[in-house]
Amino acid sequence: METALTRLTGVRHPVVQTGMGWVAGPRLVSATANAGALGILASATMTLGQLRSAVREVRARTDAPFGVNLRADAADAGDRVRILIEEGVRVASFALAPSRELIGELKEAGVVVMPTVGARRHAEKVAAWGADAVLVQGTEGGGHTGEVATTVLLPQVVDAVDIPVVAAGGFFDGRGLVAALAYGAAGVAMGTRFLLTSDSTVPEAVKSRYLAATVRDVTVTRAVDGLPHRMLRTELVEALERSGRVRGALQTVRRAAGYRKLSGTSWRRMLRDGLALRHGKDLTWSQVLLAANTPMLLKASMVDGRTDLGVMASGQVAGVIDDLPSCAELVERIMKEAEDTLRRLTASR
Repeated sequence: METALTRLTGVRHPVVQTGMGWVAGPRLVSATANAGALGILASATMTLGQLRSAVREVRARTDAPFGVNLRADAADAGDRVRILIEEGVRVASFALAPSRELIGELKEAGVVVMPTVGARRHAEKVAAWGADAVLVQGTEGGGHTGEVATTVLLPQVVDAVDIPVVAAGGFFDGRGLVAALAYGAAGVAMGTRFLLTSDSTVPEAVKSRYLAATVRDVTVTRAVDGLPHRMLRTELVEALERSGRVRGALQTVRRAAGYRKLSGTSWRRMLRDGLALRHGKDLTWSQVLLAANTPMLLKASMVDGRTDLGVMASGQVAGVIDDLPSCAELVERIMKEAEDTLRRLTASR
């Protein structure tokens, strides 16, 4: 199925696996790429050396195009961009809008720039700055999320910009792909659906927790870092929502110390990163620290399997997913469902 997304990135199918922290590593990304979709490597929790090594590992596992997700507000964003250019990465995706200068540097090197946005005005801004495509996430999507449903946000953005739009938030099958295409999107992006594959390195006990979830078990909370965050409702999330400010601050400092030890990040750097998220928002200092060490809470679940100590970002689609196919099986199924759906729609006219 050829769309503006497949032509732009060189992949066979208009499906994107999003850059989920601690989840979208070389194994998942290469399996996605080999299945003909666009795999996105999550790099925010990596050092520069780890990023280069991960890119080379993906390259050793596949000849297909893939991308890397970057934090536009990272102090070393420029260094990371240069690694992508030097290593020949096809796509650079961003969780926040990159600067005009970063976009220009990537485009000059022939790298496709695809920021993620949650509002029409943000899409218009990055399009004006030269972004090649934009990934639009509605409130159904996992992790930090907005308040507008994909079915309302997507057509707004499609009508506002002249670059390919990829739809995210609420997609898991071929019917959703057809619906997104009908709205004018060039493809769909999925996180939770790819997390729940046999190629995902997430511990099996954690995958089982996702599979057991109903749509009512996926919630949006501000208790983790003060920002709307869609995740599975767990004992930890409920405890954070119940805890008072003093108790919450003590828990935050303890987790922040753990993340600092793991990542080698200085307290100064953590506070700066937290303050970047605090900008324009009414966050307490406890929430600033939580914002800075949220990666530690994600690692506890996604890597260590400690669902009692970590958080599990999740799209609402977790409540309707009940199996763990390989990436190849998943992408093949999605494309067949899309073709069957289009065939039925054509036959019913």
